[in-house]
Amino acid sequence: MKKPLKITLISLGTVVALVGVTLATTSIANVVLTNKEVADLEPYGELVEVDGKQMNVAVFGEGEQTIVLTPGAGTASPVADFAPVIAGLEDEYRIIAVEPFGYGLSDQADTPRTTDNIVREVHEAVAAVGAEEYILMGHSITGIYGLRYANTYPDEVTAFVGIDTSVPEQPGMDEVPGIIGAGPALRGLGIMRVVTSLAGSPLEGNPAYSDLDRERLDVLTMRNSMAPTYIDEINHLGENFAGAAGETFPKDLPLLLMYQAKNPDFPTWNAMHEAQAETVDYAVTREIDADHYLHHTKSDEVVAETKAFLAGLPVTD
Repeated sequence: MKKPLKITLISLGTVVALVGVTLATTSIANVVLTNKEVADLEPYGELVEVDGKQMNVAVFGEGEQTIVLTPGAGTASPVADFAPVIAGLEDEYRIIAVEPFGYGLSDQADTPRTTDNIVREVHEAVAAVGAEEYILMGHSITGIYGLRYANTYPDEVTAFVGIDTSVPEQPGMDEVPGIIGAGPALRGLGIMRVVTSLAGSPLEGNPAYSDLDRERLDVLTMRNSMAPTYIDEINHLGENFAGAAGETFPKDLPLLLMYQAKNPDFPTWNAMHEAQAETVDYAVTREIDADHYLHHTKSDEVVAETKAFLAGLPVTD
């Protein structure tokens, strides 16, 4: 072997070895740090048993009416994510913030992340804390799961409040799993931790969130993002959206649909929500000048619209 080529191969081998050692180190460090951070995080909410596993549910306020809050897909800590909405509503309502399996402090799931399984599990958790009648409120993917929930438990759900919620006609949902790509590998190798650390918290400087809220979101992002339950849910998105095709809310269920005024990904976003509102007897739609996470930057408006809607509901016997 010629000397220059031999030196090149040795150098390349050295680089590969160094990369391997570095990735092994970041992988181990990520596991150790994540376990320590989660152990150090002060527990919040109440763990209830669902299918032999533990689901975290946090209850706030003591109002006569109950609101059940469910998150958008992949939310690291629903309780922390909804913090400003909870703070704005708990003076008048009893708030039940559910962290489904794979979210927040809840266990990972054993069951496939189909709409029916998720709805059944969330319902068991809600029943475990004594809720019998309630307003169902949530963000993003709740628009799909909430449809099934309201139709499965019509005697329990008294109204639906959507925060930029998904609609069955939303295009491209069967393509999302391919976008995730190398996410799980990046998580396992600890690279996601490095990138997230460099990028900083997206809620940094947001006065609606406390340091504790941000800590919960940061720590639980490392625990839950790209974890098996999340990946399985993403892999079921196409099936879950297809299963919701043609499904509508019960005709007598009051709806409040709040959504971003301009969705750059879906030009028909507003029209799809208006069409959904037309399927029920009583509905209110509100455009809000914000991105998909309305409750991050416009929580005051979300709270105000919710209170006005619930106060104006028709009186029924």
